[in-house]
Amino acid sequence: MKIQIARSGHDILKCWDCLMELRPHLLKETFVETVLEMINEGYHLAFIEEEGRAVAAVGFRYQQFLYNGKHLYIDDLSTLPQSRGRGLGGLLIDYVVSKATEMGLKTVTLDSGYLRHDAHRLYLNKGFTLNCHHFSKTI
Repeated sequence: MKIQIARSGHDILKCWDCLMELRPHLLKETFVETVLEMINEGYHLAFIEEEGRAVAAVGFRYQQFLYNGKHLYIDDLSTLPQSRGRGLGGLLIDYVVSKATEMGLKTVTLDSGYLRHDAHRLYLNKGFTLNCHHFSKTI
């Protein structure tokens, strides 16, 4: 399976259905503009395409924190329901890990919702550990 990087609005739009599964609050009218802005801030959107649309996608970025140093952070990882169980999410995780390795980084991180048990199983099978809680406050 070929993993592609979204570089144009056309490529980003191919990822709409896939990312809507994970982020249903997004608006299609502002999706491409938002992702292009994020790309300018260092976000990368990789995807696996079948029949003209993404069936799996991963968004990630470089970050550096005092507590864990330089790392790649996975913002978004989603597979269309009809394409799940084929190992596509695992391929995209492996892709991000290989990018981190190429960059000389030692860590890939992500956050996941408490009830996403299938996703948690994938992350644990890929060697991730559950080592913190992420808190946020809406203001």
